[in-house]
Amino acid sequence: MTVARAARPVLIAIAALVLALACLWTLERARHDIAITQISVGKTPVTRYAKPDADGPAVVVAHGFAGSRQIMQAYSLALARAGYAAYAFDFEGHGRNPVPMSGDVTAIDGTTRLLVDQTRAVVDAVAMDGPVALLGHSMASDILVRVALETPGDEPLVLISAFSEAIDDAVPDQMLLVAGAWEPGLRDFALRALRMVQPDAGLGQTVTAGGVTRRAALAPAADHVAILHSRAAMAESTSWLDRANGRASDITYPRTGWALLGLLAALVALTWPLARALPARDTALPALAARRFALAIVVPAIAAPLIAVPLNMGWLPVLVADYLALHLFIYGAMQLAVLRWLGRPLGPLSPGAIALLLIWGLAVFGFALDRYGANFWPGPGRGWVLVALVAGALPFGLSDALLVHHAPFWQRVLARLGFFASLALAVAMDFEGLFFVVMIVPVILLFFLVFGSMGRAVALRAGAAAPGLALGVILGWALAVSFPLFQG
Repeated sequence: MTVARAARPVLIAIAALVLALACLWTLERARHDIAITQISVGKTPVTRYAKPDADGPAVVVAHGFAGSRQIMQAYSLALARAGYAAYAFDFEGHGRNPVPMSGDVTAIDGTTRLLVDQTRAVVDAVAMDGPVALLGHSMASDILVRVALETPGDEPLVLISAFSEAIDDAVPDQMLLVAGAWEPGLRDFALRALRMVQPDAGLGQTVTAGGVTRRAALAPAADHVAILHSRAAMAESTSWLDRANGRASDITYPRTGWALLGLLAALVALTWPLARALPARDTALPALAARRFALAIVVPAIAAPLIAVPLNMGWLPVLVADYLALHLFIYGAMQLAVLRWLGRPLGPLSPGAIALLLIWGLAVFGFALDRYGANFWPGPGRGWVLVALVAGALPFGLSDALLVHHAPFWQRVLARLGFFASLALAVAMDFEGLFFVVMIVPVILLFFLVFGSMGRAVALRAGAAAPGLALGVILGWALAVSFPLFQG
C-alpha cells in the first residue's frame, strides 16, 4: 500500500504529460501551415489567418460579449484551411483593444451603433478587390446583421448562436444561422428567422424565396460555449461560404474543443505531483462543526451586499468591476474575522507555494488558455482594474482557502454556494446597476473548478494560507481580463 501510494504522483504526472502532449499536437496541427499575422485597423487589433496560397475571399470574424479574437480561433483556422483569409478582431472594450466600449448599451443608436461603425471600418480595411463575408457569434450576430444591411452587395452572412431584431423576411438576403442543440431559445430564434422566408421550413433546410436565401442548422450536443468548437457548426459555416462563392472545400476539422479541455485538465492535474516538491508544512485542523461552518458563510454572505451596494461608486472603467472588488474585499474580510473568532489560525505561509501557483496558474496555464482558447492577458487600460480586483480578491481568496481546508466535500460546495448567494442578493438589491454581475458568475465558477483544484493540491502540502493568497491574485487577474472596458 505504501509503495502504491508513493507511486501515485508519478503515475499522475506521466498520464497528465501524455494527455497534454496529445492535446498540444492536435491544437498545433490545427495551426499548421496557416500564416497568423497581427495587423491593426486604427486602434482595433486584428489577427489574419490564411494559407500562403489562399485564393478565397476575406471573411471578417467577430466574437460575442466578453469574448476575444482567440475565442473564435477554431472558426478562423477552419476558414483558413478552406482557402479563405479570415480576419478576427477585438471589439472595443474587449480582449486587447485599448478603446473602451461607450454609449448607451440599451439603445440601438448607442453602443450598438459604435460597434457597427467599428466593424464596418474593419470590413473596409480588408475588402481589397472583392466582397467580404461576415461570421459572428452571439452579440456579434446583431452587429453583423446591421453591418450587412448597410453594406452594398449580397455577401454571405454566417451567424452562430444568433439573435437580432433587425432580421425580417427580406433582409439579410444570404444568411446561415447555426444554433446549439442545448440553446433552446436561440434554436427557436433560428427557426423563426427561417420561417420568415418559408413558413413550413424546418431546421436543417435551405429555403429561397423572393431573392432571399436562408438556412438554419443545428450543432448537436453544443451549448453557447461548446458551439465555438463544434465541428458540425464549422462545416456548416464553410459549406455556406463555399456555396456563395462557387467553391468546394474538402478539409477535416480537428477536435480542438476536446483538445483544449484535455490540455487544461492535464495542466490542472500536473499541479498535484508538482506540489509534492514543496516542503510538507501543512498543519491540519479538524473540519468546523456544522453550526460554526454555517456562521462563517451566512455572516459575510449577508453583510457584504448590505455594505457594498450602498457604497458602490462606479469608479473603474469596467462593467461592475468596482462593485466586485468591493464585494470580494468585504466578504473576505468579514469571513476572516469570523474564522479568527472561531479560533482558526492562518497556519504556515510558504513563499514556494505562492510562487508555484502564480507561475503555474498565470504563466503556464494562462499561456495555454490565451494561445488556444480565450484572451488571458490584460490589455492596455486594464492596469488599475487589475490592481483593484487583486486587492479586493486577496482577502476573499485567503478566507475561502482557510474555510474549506480539509473540509468535507459538502462543506466546500456550500462555501461556494454561499458566495454566489451573496452576489444574488446584491443583484436583487440593485438589479439595474448590477445586472452584469450575473454574467460574471460563470467566470467565478470556472475559477473554483480550475484554480480551486490547483490551490487544493498545494494547500494539502503547504497549508491553506499561501495558496489562498495566490488564488486571490489569480481570481483578481481572471476577472480583470474577462469583462469589457466601458467608458460611460
